[in-house]
Amino acid sequence: MYGRHGFRFGRGWAKMAGCEFPRMRRGDMKFLILDVLKEGPRHGYEVISELENRFRGYRPSPGSIYPTLQMLEEGGFVTGQEVDGKKVYTITESGLKLLAERGERHPEDTEGPHPAVELRESLRKLAGAVVDGARGTDAETLKRINDVVNKARKEVYSILAEA
Repeated sequence: MYGRHGFRFGRGWAKMAGCEFPRMRRGDMKFLILDVLKEGPRHGYEVISELENRFRGYRPSPGSIYPTLQMLEEGGFVTGQEVDGKKVYTITESGLKLLAERGERHPEDTEGPHPAVELRESLRKLAGAVVDGARGTDAETLKRINDVVNKARKEVYSILAEA
């Protein structure tokens, strides 16, 4: 994923930083989707958005959501109906039963994203601010921005030395 200013801070960044974002466990996606649909009918992108809201920093791909929705529909756990040109999915009684058999789970019970997600977002915002500040700015402002960035880098190393 490339940020607004062309910087790449995706999974590769996390790997280089020594942390990896956990993946969903095999089979969990169907239960997460059913849990979202339990709240009411939704189309695929609404399911994706809701999961992103529940698991800050994790956005499931359409390639994982739509095939799972199709599998759930074929299994009779959800129904799909065309509404305004979009396929809207609704959980069925058998979907509710499957969800109940699994047991009640909450988003916080499922392994979520690594804590570095927030750090990555902060770093992306800082990089964006620095790039914005470097455009059409006078030499004095550039020097002040550079001083702030260098001070931040030194403070990070200071924190790491304490740890």
